[in-house]
Amino acid sequence: MSSTPTATSSAEAAPDRAQVIDQVVKAYDIRGLVGSQLDAAFVRDVGAAFARVLLDEQRSGQGTGLGGGKGVVIAHDMRESSPELADAFAEGVTGLGVDVVHIGLASTDMLYYASGALEMPGAMFTASHNPATYNGIKLCRAGASPVGQDSGLDEIAALLDRGPGEAAAAGPEAGERGSISHREMRDDYAAFLRSLVDLSGIRSLSIVVDAGNGMAGYTVPAVLDPLPIEVEPLFFELDGTFPNHEANPLDPDNLQDLQRKVITLGRVDAGLAFDGDADRVFLVDEKGDAVSPSAITALVATRELRKHPGSTVIHNLITSRAVPEIITEAGGTPERSRVGHSFIKATMAETGAVFGGEHSAHYYFRDFWNADSGMLAALHVLAALGEQDRPLSELMAQYSRYAASGEINSTVQDAQAAMAEVEQDFGAREGVTTDDLDGLTVVLPDGSWFNLRPSNTEPLLRLNVEAADDDAVAALRDEVLALVRG
Repeated sequence: MSSTPTATSSAEAAPDRAQVIDQVVKAYDIRGLVGSQLDAAFVRDVGAAFARVLLDEQRSGQGTGLGGGKGVVIAHDMRESSPELADAFAEGVTGLGVDVVHIGLASTDMLYYASGALEMPGAMFTASHNPATYNGIKLCRAGASPVGQDSGLDEIAALLDRGPGEAAAAGPEAGERGSISHREMRDDYAAFLRSLVDLSGIRSLSIVVDAGNGMAGYTVPAVLDPLPIEVEPLFFELDGTFPNHEANPLDPDNLQDLQRKVITLGRVDAGLAFDGDADRVFLVDEKGDAVSPSAITALVATRELRKHPGSTVIHNLITSRAVPEIITEAGGTPERSRVGHSFIKATMAETGAVFGGEHSAHYYFRDFWNADSGMLAALHVLAALGEQDRPLSELMAQYSRYAASGEINSTVQDAQAAMAEVEQDFGAREGVTTDDLDGLTVVLPDGSWFNLRPSNTEPLLRLNVEAADDDAVAALRDEVLALVRG
């Protein structure tokens, strides 16, 4: 078994600092290769830069600043490099006189819980589903409010660009370093999630949970053990080298172990698969068939709309068109959003939406500070399943109306030129509509549609297609790919 490089390992030809900043500061987080891009010294500067941004907001009154908690809460996943990087970040934060509350091992949604419950900005050390050689930092303001490229990450990047140590150059705000305290929050997190879903009358259920050697192996027992749910654990051992399969259930290959286990046991009501930091959940039914995240979005939306009639529900533009249809039928108002948690959370805050769902299995809840939680979405599905006697496949059938391709990647040298060619071809056809809310979305007269989006990090175009049936999906998919790849 290979080990993860530590945060202080070196690369043969490390890029200069400006290149590193450009490479690791993404649209929604900071993420890169441990050693050559992220090391303890660089992350210490990130911590100082984050503290500086928060202190400047606090002083100017132009943002939430340090929130009600007057410090920063920090957590990390099971990667070998995570504790060292988290400690380095804490050094950067406390160097400016700001306190740190360290909650140790956590899922990303557990960090969001801590940020909300403690009214503190937060930092989660994880690279989610990326390979073991990567790590990263997901930042949020107090109340789990997102920090994205246009809401703080650009300011952090600018501070980092001034050079090592520059963000901390002014020294402590109060003349002394901040303190670091440690706090256990897993049980509080688990109890809070259970308080948001009525599980009192559910029948006994049997499920398989694939933690992928990620943080779900730590959080699932705390959340589910008090419930009438028998859990068959799969890969619960915390191991940031991911020895069994990638912790990325969005790739169908990584669901195969879960599907085999469900089929082999033959008495299972559902299977759950979490990604590395356990903020996303994927489901398979009692037959081992994958359940569409769009169908889960529609199911949870109807449940939330029963509690909050007439509310707005957010869906990103790649979810099935069944989602806005079902939201409307349930008396809610569907609101379309760009892909990505910072966009979804911002739209939820603007509209007061009760819930939001994405095709990538991120699910957002107003009652959870507008943050995403795979575990909370899973509790909703388990509650819906346990409240009635039908198997999961029959329960979910009512939320699945169309066929979809799933995400298909194509390597391209010029994503914008490829999208322009597709738009020119389809846009000239009678009855076709296009929009550029996020990449290129094309809707055909028969209601079928596709979206092309460029990757933020790779020379890829991502294609998603939906149509009435599998044959129509295949025909439209092939037509678009011929243009993209031709």
